[in-house]
Amino acid sequence: MEADERKSAQDQPKKKKKKRKSWVSTLILVLILIIGIGIIAYPSVSDWWNSFHQSRAIANYAAAVDNTDYAQLEYMLEQARAYNTRLLRKENRYVLSDEEKEEYLSLLDLSGTGIMGYIQIPSISVNLPLYHGTDESVLQVAIGHIEGTSLPVGGASTHSVVSGHRGLPSAKLFTDLDKVVEGDVFTMTILNETLTYEVDQIRIVEPSDMSNLNIVSGMDYCTLVTCTPYGINTHRLLVRGHRIENAAEEVVVEPDAGRIPSYLVVPAVAVPLLLLFLVGMLIYYSIRKARKMYTLEQLAERVKELAAAEEAEEQAAEDAEAPADGPETAEVTADEPDTDSNTIENIQETTESTYADVRPDEQER
Repeated sequence: MEADERKSAQDQPKKKKKKRKSWVSTLILVLILIIGIGIIAYPSVSDWWNSFHQSRAIANYAAAVDNTDYAQLEYMLEQARAYNTRLLRKENRYVLSDEEKEEYLSLLDLSGTGIMGYIQIPSISVNLPLYHGTDESVLQVAIGHIEGTSLPVGGASTHSVVSGHRGLPSAKLFTDLDKVVEGDVFTMTILNETLTYEVDQIRIVEPSDMSNLNIVSGMDYCTLVTCTPYGINTHRLLVRGHRIENAAEEVVVEPDAGRIPSYLVVPAVAVPLLLLFLVGMLIYYSIRKARKMYTLEQLAERVKELAAAEEAEEQAAEDAEAPADGPETAEVTADEPDTDSNTIENIQETTESTYADVRPDEQER
């Protein structure tokens, strides 16, 4: 009995440890599931989110243009054209002094946010805001105009160059630029003017090769730049277009965030959230069940302890009764030797008396 209880007591920590390991393993698997879902959903959700903000930026820009006086818009365009003319006389136009950079950033900045317009490429469903410069903060969310190239306001002897990332997990941007072919058109909307370009040249060059970005006298060029090959980015893809007349009806490409119907967007966002909620509830009830089981185990152990204590009390009571019988037994035992001793003495006396009676007769004989 005691051996079974001792074995059961030894097995209890092992069972607790085993259950604890099982609970930890379940939690780890759930966390891995959540992380996996997040990794799978991140590119699509992030791209949609960025597209939504890009469309908002374009809408706000268009509203700011509509609310600006026409004369003010024309003045800003004239300033940009004058800048392009001065750029022709600059020897190293890619190196700007602090004063020149400050002037560059102030041109075409209608809203004060750095946005100078937006670009549309119908063949690959691109509609992206265009900002000054190519800082990483710009290229992570939009398209940047390369400093030292002509501002995108058109005109003879100008060559505007804009750059965008490709293959970002958080935004699509120029990811599909390699699908553009010669003859495709794209537009640049700057303030209240729209400039249309037709693709006439596609090149892949080394990052240090700037020869294809030179200004050609009398030509009105615009080149789109991105990294290539996809994911390796050791070279640059240059898609150049020359200025053509605007189409009779301007083609407006709605951004991805605007084209996705709400009945698709809502489930796409709600399903992952619901799944996360269900996983969270699973974790909660698993923890609750583990705590409940642990409480039952404690109760069972307490019952065993009380039973063992009661058994120990009974054993102690039995042990207390055993010494009470001891003295009586001792007295009886002590009396027995006295009785035996008296009997032996009586026998000895009888023998001596008999011997005494017989001895005189023998003497007479």
